Amino acid sequence: MIIADWLMITAVFLGPIVAVRITRYLDNKKEIRERKLNIFKTLMATRQYTMSWDHVMTLNKIDLEFDNRNNKEKEVIEAWKEYLDLLGDKQLSRDQWATKRTELLVELLHKMAKVLNYEFDKTHIKNSSYSPVGHGRIEDEQQAMRKGLIEVLEGKRDIPMHITNLPINVPSPAQDKATTQ
Repeated sequence: MIIADWLMITAVFLGPIVAVRITRYLDNKKEIRERKLNIFKTLMATRQYTMSWDHVMTLNKIDLEFDNRNNKEKEVIEAWKEYLDLLGDKQLSRDQWATKRTELLVELLHKMAKVLNYEFDKTHIKNSSYSPVGHGRIEDEQQAMRKGLIEVLEGKRDIPMHITNLPINVPSPAQDKATTQ
């Protein structure tokens, strides 16, 4: 057997193994990107609803899916840490906090967009989402109802009652028995 024969045998034997390894490597890379993309898409879709469970759960996945060893992704993690730090800050006034929260969320989403090769500028991220006024009103009403119910249950508020159509001189069952005997 000559060298060409040995090379042919080796190629026939190793070819499928190498092909499977390359396919698995590419599938793994695609899956990693899909998870990052899912985080980005969910955060973009819920950026006006930052109290939603989807938004909160997705934020908590950033540390799991973005790689600190990659410089661009490290910027995402740093932006997330800064945003997370603000979310727990109780020293700012409500208006200052809300303004800063929006600014840091936009920054986080912008850095994610760059990592995932999306061409969104910060103005687009900040201003291009739709949130119906009715959703805000419903949320405010639900919050008021929860607060009121909690106050009733804690004994801090009474339930107002207005009695109408009070029956006049209707004998009780005990009075009925006494009159018939």
